[in-house]
Amino acid sequence: MALTMLDKQPENSVKSPWPPEIAAEFEREKNNPNPCVGNALVSESDRVRVWTIRLKPGERIGFHRHVLDYFWTAVTGGRGRQHVHDGTTVEYTYAPGETRHETYGPANSRSTISRISATRKWSS
Repeated sequence: MALTMLDKQPENSVKSPWPPEIAAEFEREKNNPNPCVGNALVSESDRVRVWTIRLKPGERIGFHRHVLDYFWTAVTGGRGRQHVHDGTTVEYTYAPGETRHETYGPANSRSTISRISATRKWSS
């Protein structure tokens, strides 16, 4: 069975005001949608985009939109933080080889990803 992020409990989940620079970036992205969910687009078709995401501790991928269903695999373990479109900030720990499958509808989802500790590499 494919697991989604809904199947994983965050270590921390808080709904509180974001730092001003994060909130401003979120508002800018609302008016100029960012389809880049990773560092590099490896392959693309009308149904699939393959991205790599490599983040060192403290690095962040900016707000972006998920418009296609996707999966990701953590190549190395670590902790990550996401600022999610509903105003929630969540933190997760990922294990090497952990894979999740995500499905998005027409409304899609916006989020940002930041690396808290350890280098994590995703394939998505």
